[in-house]
Amino acid sequence: VQLQASGGGLVQAGGSLRLSCAASGNIDSNDYMGWYRQAPGKQRVLIAFITNGDTTIYAPSVKGRFTISRDHAKNTVDLQMNNLKPEDAAVYYCTMDHAKKFLVPELVPDYWGQGTLVTVSS
Repeated sequence: VQLQASGGGLVQAGGSLRLSCAASGNIDSNDYMGWYRQAPGKQRVLIAFITNGDTTIYAPSVKGRFTISRDHAKNTVDLQMNNLKPEDAAVYYCTMDHAKKFLVPELVPDYWGQGTLVTVSS
């Protein structure tokens, strides 16, 4: 499975960005898709994921501001980010894998996009 992310950039605090990610290759339609982010000097953290049934889960830090969605026909996952804050600045990574890789905290997905940089100016 290959993942290609796009849509990062520079935005002012309070602004919006939309990230997109396209999956290709040997895709399992039952897989979950999600977004992690890694800020400078910090660990990579899961901020949102979406199940094969389109149930969405968010980290408290982004809930109410970010919306994850997927297009099953196109094998894409998007992350709409609104009311961005300086603390949202990070490299964002899309991911895809079996459900347990998202539901079990000790596990991480096997498939990753290349990362896209989001910069938020205050």
